[in-house]
Amino acid sequence: MVKKVFIILPFLFFIFHDVSYAAFNVSIPGVTENSGPEGVATSIKIMLLLTVLSVAPAILLLMTSFTRIVIVLSFVRTSLGTQQMPPNQVIIGLSLFLTLFIMGPVFSDIHKQAYQPFMEGKISQEQAFKTASQPIKEFMAKHTREKDLNLFLDYAKEKKPKQIDDIPLHVLVPAYSISELKTAFQMGFMIFLPFLIIDMIVSSILMAMGMMMLPPVLISLPFKILLFILVDGWHLIIKSLLTSF
Repeated sequence: MVKKVFIILPFLFFIFHDVSYAAFNVSIPGVTENSGPEGVATSIKIMLLLTVLSVAPAILLLMTSFTRIVIVLSFVRTSLGTQQMPPNQVIIGLSLFLTLFIMGPVFSDIHKQAYQPFMEGKISQEQAFKTASQPIKEFMAKHTREKDLNLFLDYAKEKKPKQIDDIPLHVLVPAYSISELKTAFQMGFMIFLPFLIIDMIVSSILMAMGMMMLPPVLISLPFKILLFILVDGWHLIIKSLLTSF
């Protein structure tokens, strides 16, 4: 499964086909090799291609479950008050592998329906792009709120789509992103509550004992870590993330 995911990841860059195609057909006076308007220097093509590829991974992360996972895990660390534990590398690495696990069926569909036929020459690049975008659209549309989708449809003056395939990617991606942000913050709020109660209880006890100079966080941190361990916090958090998709 993981091998298939890494095979088809470059193929997902077809999502940016329209951008790269338009960029590669721009004539730059004094730089192009040919005298015709369609002749673009090879060096400029490489530069534009690298620019598109450098932006593509960030956009692709917004089209998967990565956003929700990394935000929720960051909320866990903040609510515990453990500063840099676990470190950013661990949170991002865990988020990436959980994303590959959750998006596995979607990547498998893209591999079978679009990537393999395209590599075998059975379908064209345009057909492959359209086929590859369908599983991604279905996944994003499933987790996108109608209110957020209508916001971008109205702003772009697009007609209300009758089916998922009719939703343009430039509308669906930002709608899905803000829906994921809202869902992640809702989950983060629920994670914060029990730890906030512990902080309030410890602060009240310290004030009642007249220990004003002792930081409440210093006392509450061991109790929060103990509570997190007793309830098997990481198992509950990961289970909640998996079931939310």
